[in-house]
Amino acid sequence: MSAIPRQVYFRTPRKTKPEAPLFVFLPGLDGTGELLRVQTEGLEPTFDIRCLAIPPTDMTGWDQLAEQVLALIRTELEGEHHRPIYLCGESFGGCLAMKVALRSPQLFHRLILVNPASSFARRPWMQWGSLVTQWLPEPLYELSCYGLLPFLSSLGQIEAGDRRALIEAMLSVPQQASIWRLSLLREFRVTANQLKQLKQPVLLIGSRRDRLLPSASEVQLLAQHLPNARVLILPNSGHACLLESDINLYQLMQDRNFMEDSRSMSPEGSTAVLSTAPS
Repeated sequence: MSAIPRQVYFRTPRKTKPEAPLFVFLPGLDGTGELLRVQTEGLEPTFDIRCLAIPPTDMTGWDQLAEQVLALIRTELEGEHHRPIYLCGESFGGCLAMKVALRSPQLFHRLILVNPASSFARRPWMQWGSLVTQWLPEPLYELSCYGLLPFLSSLGQIEAGDRRALIEAMLSVPQQASIWRLSLLREFRVTANQLKQLKQPVLLIGSRRDRLLPSASEVQLLAQHLPNARVLILPNSGHACLLESDINLYQLMQDRNFMEDSRSMSPEGSTAVLSTAPS
């Protein structure tokens, strides 16, 4: 059995594409980096994809976590000509994406926030629930993961295999790691002045049928402070919208003219399968 990595790392395609724009995905609370699976086929012809994986033993704060992500990105860029970087964060990863982008605003050409969990601290019942988590016996904690499924997703819009992947990802997070990440969400803050520093195009995607967080109103709120924001509301989607079979993230970006000039892209595609080993 391989040792569990101690720091965050990127899940990397078996065949990288250094000539293509870099697409960095920061995952939700599960931290596995495996739940972009439905979207990779659409993204891989155009992008060189990296999915962040956060080890279950990781207990670092926002600042250190953001620095580690930046270090990984800079390592990817070593010895290369400058290329566009798309930073995409979902839920917990949306909060992390804001922290990462604020530490190096000029590094990223595009920012995509999908149902960012930045409203967590303003939801009293969510805060109460996150505090209760630490007192649950382990069997009840695992049962609570199943209970969250209807809140996390519109199950009818997710294929059976992807539903299994979602619950497996949730169950892979130890209780202590879950408690820690929830505490980070309780502490998460970004100010209006900080958001105004992010001048690159930002695509804000919010699900109207998100039963976990008020994502549709949250992306509207964030858009008020981001100088170059575009808001996209998904009328029938749940919180884990990127797992839904009828959501194509690449097509959503393209339809909203969010892509850089296509002449700077190099669509050349072989299937990019994300490995499970740390790079």
